[in-house]
Amino acid sequence: MEWGREFAEALGYRDFLQRHATPEQQARWQAVYDKVTLTPAQRELLGGFVREMHVLCVAGAWCGDCVNQCPIMGRIAEQNPRIMVRFVDRDARPEAQRALAMNLGHRVPAVVFLSEDDQECGRYGDRTLATYRQMAADRLGPACPTGIVPPGDELLSAVTAEWIGQFERIQLMLRLSKRLREKHGD
Repeated sequence: MEWGREFAEALGYRDFLQRHATPEQQARWQAVYDKVTLTPAQRELLGGFVREMHVLCVAGAWCGDCVNQCPIMGRIAEQNPRIMVRFVDRDARPEAQRALAMNLGHRVPAVVFLSEDDQECGRYGDRTLATYRQMAADRLGPACPTGIVPPGDELLSAVTAEWIGQFERIQLMLRLSKRLREKHGD
């Protein structure tokens, strides 16, 4: 998969919603976006990233899991211009969807983390551990959330922390990369 090409053709958070979401879906994403808050420590951590990161998210505006997680990625990207998050629609880019299949399924959101020169560094997605724990504890409701009701504050904070942890993991990988350290002289 040519992730660099996919990233170059992908859309920013707002443009993705404008192109792929209905007004009702946009309202759902906005409700979660408005609830996402980063702690001062999280903002400081993200603001201190020195390596450029390209983060490509395969999503669906209609998907409840995307509604509950992609706004977090939007907030993360706002903390540092070196964190570039772009989105592609799962159904509009079937080749990206197939390349990021998990457990033989086309789950979203699915993220591929890339270096500044678009080398794959990691993948993450579907649902976070906190979400799976909550689903297991509840054992009620649909298997795939609708996004109509935003997640509770405690779950949203846990999911936000897990996503930030993934961004930090990749940033540290990039920061410690011998190849990139030689390139940047650090």
